[in-house]
Amino acid sequence: MKPPEQAAAAGRQVAVFGECMIELQGEPFGPLRQSYGGDTLNTAVYLARLGARHGIRACYATGLGDDVYSQGLVQRWQAEGIDTSLVRHLAGRLPGMYSIHLDASGERQFAYWRDSSAARSYFDVPQTPLEQAGADIDTLYFSGISLAILPDAARLRLLDLARRLRARGGRVVFDNNYRPRLWPDAEVAQAWFAQAFACTDIALVTADDERLLHGLPTLDAAVARSLALPASEVVIKRGAQPVIVRRADGTTVEVAAVPVARVVDTTAAGDSFAAGYLCARMIGRDVESAAKLGHALAAEVIQHAGAIIPATATDRWNPG
Repeated sequence: MKPPEQAAAAGRQVAVFGECMIELQGEPFGPLRQSYGGDTLNTAVYLARLGARHGIRACYATGLGDDVYSQGLVQRWQAEGIDTSLVRHLAGRLPGMYSIHLDASGERQFAYWRDSSAARSYFDVPQTPLEQAGADIDTLYFSGISLAILPDAARLRLLDLARRLRARGGRVVFDNNYRPRLWPDAEVAQAWFAQAFACTDIALVTADDERLLHGLPTLDAAVARSLALPASEVVIKRGAQPVIVRRADGTTVEVAAVPVARVVDTTAAGDSFAAGYLCARMIGRDVESAAKLGHALAAEVIQHAGAIIPATATDRWNPG
């Protein structure tokens, strides 16, 4: 398998697995604006936007129902240029839902209704559309939340798909998004994350999440632990601090974030960074250029409300 640092434009079909939910924005018991979002879907949208002119095909794999909301989600994803052929529609099921309330600094408070979401049952068939398409996928992207919503047997199948993809020369990208409320305890999450990192080429690590997951005393300790991960390429996100990238040869580089005078909403900051970074890497850019594009896109996103900002606002960050 070609090291990620040398990878250029060979394979450009990306399958993103996860959960997308209906998003409600606004004050409790006040007017609410409907949208949609979810960590992996946010990444898929921005990757589709950035990658369109470079032949990158972003496919989203998830479970939805047969209701009008599910139909509306698919229509909107298709309008973004996302391939929805890997979506499973489960009769009688519904997508999950969440609400966002923002404080004065733009930080988010969430409430979720997702325990019975259709995405959790994606692998409840002998062969999913994602597994059927395995031979055609060049890159598989999933997150800690992708793992968290699945039962154990489904997690094993997702990781087995990742291993098989790597064995034939594909690339696996894992983002460590850790949400404690989705796991029975930290030890269970640690075990599954370790398996995911073991079959990953590019590890996208939010240092705060790594610190929380392992009960580490400082952010520096989380960075040190992340630098020791087995993935050949490790990207450590530290909020407004510079991103640290460990290359395949073991060397590291720091790339400063883009200053933002007024943060409106931090939703999807890390997800959009991931899209910018991965797009740049898939078209052969080096890790420093990839991190710069990720930062630029994230800086744009957090100046707007909601997870998915208008396409006109991201056009100027499309890599040439």
